[in-house]
Amino acid sequence: MDLLKQLNWRYATKRMTGEKIPPEKLERITEAIRLSASGFGLQPYQLLVIEDEELKRRIRPIAFQQPQIEESSHLLVFAAWDQVTAERIDEYLDLIVKTRGVPAESLEAFRNVMLGWMKSKSPDQNFQWTSKQTYIALGSGIVAAAMEGVDATPMEGFQPAALDEILNLKEKGLRSISLLALGYRDSANDSTLNRAKVRRAGEDFFIRYRSVPV
Repeated sequence: MDLLKQLNWRYATKRMTGEKIPPEKLERITEAIRLSASGFGLQPYQLLVIEDEELKRRIRPIAFQQPQIEESSHLLVFAAWDQVTAERIDEYLDLIVKTRGVPAESLEAFRNVMLGWMKSKSPDQNFQWTSKQTYIALGSGIVAAAMEGVDATPMEGFQPAALDEILNLKEKGLRSISLLALGYRDSANDSTLNRAKVRRAGEDFFIRYRSVPV
């Protein structure tokens, strides 16, 4: 599929049919999210994949009754680490050692950089950083869904504390940040379907710094 064509095709779908996404498409979307860029490569968040209909029904009231919650095939929850800790950094470094087959000692300088960064941040700054990282992954998910011909609706309109309680996220050291409803557009009932995409023109959006010939 052509990337720009699919990005023009996609929109924040307001109504979905409930049709299930084929497993292979869901796998490619979630794998794209897993492979997304992140600071230090740390991936300071988790992706929760919700298909259970009863759980979606429980979530809808704390998401301002948005119908996509229940009408989606799958509801993705992007949940940030509540804090980057030394333990979480060491778990990541252990993964590097295992994946790349390098000695742990070779990563000591990298470890010190991450620990120094962590210690320089207040708890609030630490969490703000992890929460911002989730949006990189969210963007990857939106693009991946478009390439699969799957509709995706990103949502911040929900009560995070209530969702954290429903999903027991505090016990996992996580806090919910955003949602992504995946499914297929309900053409008969979505009044926003045929609205033209509104984006600023390139000449208004891009600020270019061009090389000046010497």
